[in-house]
Amino acid sequence: MNLPRIVTAETLDGLAENDPAAMRSRRDLQRIHWLMGTRGIMARALQRLVASRPATAPLRLLEIGAGDGSLMLGVARTLGAQWPAVDITLLDRQDLVTRATLDSYARLGWTATPQVIDVFDWASNQSQAVHAPRPRFDVIVANLFLHHFEGSKLATLLTAIESRAPRFLACEPRRAGLALAGSHLVGAIGANAVTREDAVLSVHAGFRGKELSALWPGDRSFWTLEEKPAGVFSHCFLAQRNSSDDAGASP
Repeated sequence: MNLPRIVTAETLDGLAENDPAAMRSRRDLQRIHWLMGTRGIMARALQRLVASRPATAPLRLLEIGAGDGSLMLGVARTLGAQWPAVDITLLDRQDLVTRATLDSYARLGWTATPQVIDVFDWASNQSQAVHAPRPRFDVIVANLFLHHFEGSKLATLLTAIESRAPRFLACEPRRAGLALAGSHLVGAIGANAVTREDAVLSVHAGFRGKELSALWPGDRSFWTLEEKPAGVFSHCFLAQRNSSDDAGASP
């Protein structure tokens, strides 16, 4: 099935954070992640990305478009005690991360810090003093986030990511017939109207083949890229700088 990529604004993105329909839709997404196996997919990919690092080395991780932080909390639970010293920044333009979620990270040995900022302000460094050094991370992750953008916005975002961390992982909707069929069935799990509409739009805006690899701004002689389907409905992209200098990831 030939599905051209079509990016359309999703309803959830335009709702206030305390809108009842938005709150319900975010709960729907937690169930959809469970059905898609997203936590396991991301946990395995992260393990591969950091396999060459010393097991006891502290890890600085940034999630962009983190939402309420529940997805990466699930990943942390899946990884268990394998990464005892993780400092994760949960970046989102809405203030959705609760104290209970932060406490849950802490019980797993992860230090979680919400950062409420638009991702493009982060990308352009507008939120920091002009002469302040840009923060660096060991790994940047994005889940169901890149598909919201195209053209210059997506290019700007990828350029910022490439300059801020030696490793990047994205897990996005797969643009394929089976995934599209599945998106039309999310009502079967009780998803509300917002989720039902957005699920279909997200598949149309998803990725396939090597589309993200083709857009990656880094010099290919310095990066190893991997892009492939994951699970039944997901599409994963991994980028790792060759001989990455983890010492440079400190602020």
